[in-house]
Amino acid sequence: MQLKIVSQELINSFQFSPQGLIPAIIQEEGTGQVLMLAYMNKESLQKSLETGETWFFSRSRQELWHKGATSGHVQKIKDLFFDCDRDALLIQVEQSGVACHEGEFSCFHYRVSADGQQESLQGQQGMEQNLAMQLHKLLQVIETRKADRPEGSYTSYLFNSGQDKILKKLGEEAVEVVIASKNQNREEVIYEIADLWYHCLVLMAYHGVSLQDISQELNGRVRRK
Repeated sequence: MQLKIVSQELINSFQFSPQGLIPAIIQEEGTGQVLMLAYMNKESLQKSLETGETWFFSRSRQELWHKGATSGHVQKIKDLFFDCDRDALLIQVEQSGVACHEGEFSCFHYRVSADGQQESLQGQQGMEQNLAMQLHKLLQVIETRKADRPEGSYTSYLFNSGQDKILKKLGEEAVEVVIASKNQNREEVIYEIADLWYHCLVLMAYHGVSLQDISQELNGRVRRK
C-alpha cells in the first residue's frame, strides 16, 4: 500500500486526541496476529501512507520514528482501517523480523495468570508465532509460484499438472507420515509432516483458502469443544 496522494479531508476527519495523537493497532496480515500498539500524529500517518511503511510518534522523545529504521524490522503496510468513531486505526502489515524490542514477534507476549500474576509467554508463544509467520510466508511464496509459474519450480510443476497431481502428492505424503510414525522414527515424522503441510498449503492456494480461513474454523471447533 503506497498512496502518493492522500485525502487530507479523510485524515482531518479522524479524532485525534488533544495532544494530536491517535492509537494505531498493528496486525500481521494473513495470520491476524496483533503485533503492537503505537501512536500516530497527522505527520506520521501521512508519512506512513506515502512511504508504505509504518511511522509513529514517540510520546517520550516527542519525535517521529520509523519502525525498523535501525533494526531493519520494517512493517510494510498492506491495509488500513479506522473504527466507527474514527478515533483508532487498525493497520495490517507484512512484518520483517520481529515487532517487539524485547526480541519477540509480538509485543503482547505477557498475560495475567490464573492467580492474577504476570505470566511470560516468550517460550511457547514465540514458537507459535514464528510457526504462524513461517506458514504465512510459505503460503505467499506458493501463491506467487501459482501466479508466475517460473520454470524449474516444483510448486509450478504441481500447479501446471493440475488438481489430480496435487491430490496424489498430498495422499502420498499422508501415507509417508503414517509409515514414519509406525517406524517410531521421530526425525522422520518431523520431516514427513513438514512435507505434508507444504502440500496442504499448495492445495489451499489452489482453492484460494487463506490461513485466516483455517484459523477461524479451528477457533470455532475450540469453542464447540
